Amino acid sequence: QLQLVESGGGLVQPGGSLRLSCAASGFTFDDYIIGWFRQAPGNEREGVGCISSSDRSTYYADSVKGRFTISRDNAKNTVYLEMNRLKPEDTSVYYCAAAPLRFTTVQSMCDMTYGDYWGQGTQVTVSS
Repeated sequence: QLQLVESGGGLVQPGGSLRLSCAASGFTFDDYIIGWFRQAPGNEREGVGCISSSDRSTYYADSVKGRFTISRDNAKNTVYLEMNRLKPEDTSVYYCAAAPLRFTTVQSMCDMTYGDYWGQGTQVTVSS
């Protein structure tokens, strides 16, 4: 059964850091681009960062460039999102998603908030 399971969310103070994990199972991980997305109440879903499998190319939203880093470990079927210098406006539910490598690009996946498969999300709250 195909699954994407996010973990690592929580409460952090402004300026702090968190690392999110997305563990995948039930499909050929190497054949998929994996993306991190977020959606706060009343807001549209936003692509945060996406990473390809073959060349590890990445794409980030302007709002997180220089603060967030996406990486993947294909041996562990896991994608990570390292979030540094967190701001209150980063507060959101964070989701990971998978899209077939042959049908899309990292930029398209993030810009279009597209994914064939989605996890259930993990809450990140940045507050003092």
